[in-house]
This record gives sequence, C-alpha cells and structure tokens, in this order.
Amino acid sequence: MSLVEAVTKEMIAAMKAREPERLSTLRMIKAAFKNKEIEKRAPLTDPEAVQVLTTMIKQRRESIEAFVKGQRPLLAAKEAEEIRLIETFMPKAATEAELRPIIADALAELTASGATLGPKDIGVAMKAVQGRIQTLGIRADGRLVSELVKAELNRPA
Repeated sequence: MSLVEAVTKEMIAAMKAREPERLSTLRMIKAAFKNKEIEKRAPLTDPEAVQVLTTMIKQRRESIEAFVKGQRPLLAAKEAEEIRLIETFMPKAATEAELRPIIADALAELTASGATLGPKDIGVAMKAVQGRIQTLGIRADGRLVSELVKAELNRPA
C-alpha cells in the first residue's frame, strides 16, 4: 500500500472513530499530497510523498519555535501533536550511530577521488553524504547530518 493510500485509509478510520484533531491533521496531509500531485501533474511516488511529509514536519518545528517565543504553549502543543501523527507515516529516522559510518564512507570516497577536504568544503561533503543517504533509502535529520559532517571535516587528519 502506498503512503497516499495509507493516509486515506487512516483518514477514514479517524472519521469513523470521530477523532476531529486527528482527522484535521490527516486532511492537511492529504491536501499537501494533492497539491504536490497537481503541481507535478502525476501521481506521487512514495519517496516524493515522504519529501512532502518532511517539509510539513520542518514547517511545524519552525512554528513550535515561534509559538514558544510568543508565549503560546497550547498552539505549540498542537503543532507537536501534528508532528507525532505525521511521523507515523515516515520511515524510521536514522540515529547518530547509524549516520556516522555512512558519513565516514562518503567522505572517504570523496578523498579517494582526489578531493582534499577541509572545513570550507562543507557543501561538497553534504551533497555526497545526502546522496548516499538517499540511495540507502533512509531518513535523516538534516541538522544532525550537517553537525556530524562539520565535526568530521574539522577533525585533524
């Protein structure tokens, strides 16, 4: 079952269970999928649907920061709950321990191809690491990956 179909199925279950908060979030996800399909003019693949969900999570994290700064804890809690529901449809995120060998392999591959890597080469290194992560089909927090890559590049050889 595709991700889009899974969201539709969950939406129907939320309607039957009369869960308005959950239903609202699921409708929002479905609308985001539909907008992307219209923009693309073709049905979404699962990786594209995951990308839409990733964007939604990032938007909610930014909203939480703004609500916390603005002394709006109820709205921040609502956004956090939406993130929890959206994450149920996402593949499991890679942990720091799982990311370290992937980053080391990608940087070693760059070095083997003749690149001299230093702290200024974060863009090249991030592109290689993100490509490796995407080909492995895992999900990783961009901030965590960036921090790990920076730490690896700043480490003395």
